[in-house]
Amino acid sequence: MSRPGAGPGGRRPAAPHPERDLGRLLAGLRPLRNPGAYVFTTVDGPAPAGLDPVVTVAEAEGRTLVVRREEADAAGLAYDYVAAWITLRVHSALDAVGLTAAVARELAAAGLSCNVVAGFHHDHLFVEHDGADEALRLLRALADRSRGGTDHDRDR
Repeated sequence: MSRPGAGPGGRRPAAPHPERDLGRLLAGLRPLRNPGAYVFTTVDGPAPAGLDPVVTVAEAEGRTLVVRREEADAAGLAYDYVAAWITLRVHSALDAVGLTAAVARELAAAGLSCNVVAGFHHDHLFVEHDGADEALRLLRALADRSRGGTDHDRDR
């Protein structure tokens, strides 16, 4: 049985025309903060029952999980970095050049850390939780500059 919207073989068709042009990528950032606080933790083996990681990375030292802070606390997992999750809603191509560098440079200039994860459709930033509002302000300003002005009708 295929999933709704799935193409042949049960796969969803790729969204048309991911963006590769850096200027258009930056102009179309449309950053959106996802609700909640997220933490990076590590486990040996698969994610423990009850966790719903938003990111999983297999490393030689263990499996890194990015999960809601409440889930990590309930599972007794250690962490030391609490982040906000910001999705860049521009549909970026996986082979686009310069987006990660431009975003990281903008946030670094303000002293904000940024951990980037590329999804198939979008890039996702994990920034210091206490600096999330400033990160959003900076990303929106970067998009405005890239459009050549100020956009008062942006989605929030």
